[in-house]
Amino acid sequence: MNITLRQLKAFVTVADEGSFTQAAASLHLTQSALSGLIKDLESNWDVRLFDRTTRQLHISVVGQRLLPSARRVLNELAALGDEVEHAKNHRQGQVRLAVAQQLAASVMPRLLADFARRHPDIHVTLIDCSVEQILQHVHNVEADFGLGPERGHHDDIESEYLFALPFYVALPADHALAARPSVPWRALLEEPLITLTGPFTERLATALPEDLAMRILKPDLQVNFLSTALSMVHAGLGLTLCLPYARDWVRQNSLVMRPLVTPQIERRFLLYHRKSRSLSPAADTLHRYLLQEEVLAVLAGK
Repeated sequence: MNITLRQLKAFVTVADEGSFTQAAASLHLTQSALSGLIKDLESNWDVRLFDRTTRQLHISVVGQRLLPSARRVLNELAALGDEVEHAKNHRQGQVRLAVAQQLAASVMPRLLADFARRHPDIHVTLIDCSVEQILQHVHNVEADFGLGPERGHHDDIESEYLFALPFYVALPADHALAARPSVPWRALLEEPLITLTGPFTERLATALPEDLAMRILKPDLQVNFLSTALSMVHAGLGLTLCLPYARDWVRQNSLVMRPLVTPQIERRFLLYHRKSRSLSPAADTLHRYLLQEEVLAVLAGK
């Protein structure tokens, strides 16, 4: 079996573009040359990668199964090229960091600016995404690190504990609960509540007693983004839940936040990376930076 890098790149590009014409233009090839690469790859693997008609092109079922592995091989080779360059100059390099969207939008810009001042020759690409996509980016070698809440992951990924954060309630400064230093979870049973769709709320519900879990799973309003929820709190539509690193967003909406207690529930945040890949000098520099106490304090919203 003689599979070439050009064949794999052709396969991934056609799958991404959904068109031989567009893929050929992207790869600066003629359509006949591109078709030849795909046919050779199909012959090598003895499978059909695409279902073709006169008007449409669809990736086959087998092609869908093979695409993630092909993409991962290309990413590994690209990463190898980066590491060669890093090895030539230990003070330069590029690092790709996948971060949960709320964390990426709140405190990461400040930290990336600080890191850039300290290490001007290292370029950090920030991939802001959902928590579930963090692990996929690391698994597919699209990111050197992933930073986000604790999740189960593939055996080829290892995790490193960074910090744990308690849950807070965001509310207007003149709300009766704002006079308290902390708010018991049960106080939310009597308040209009705004929660987020998806795993943020669903995973929290598993840690709460049944009546509280049902309350946050069936709120008065539910939205996709914390920024929307905070704006709705500002408008007087209810209260919402957040983590400490959202403090600046809370203040921008003229709100306050109070820790939720009885019970006190924390969310653990981890740093993820591939077991099979050693860190480049640039990635190692970022790794050591993220583990500093003052950096962890910023990440934790302190």
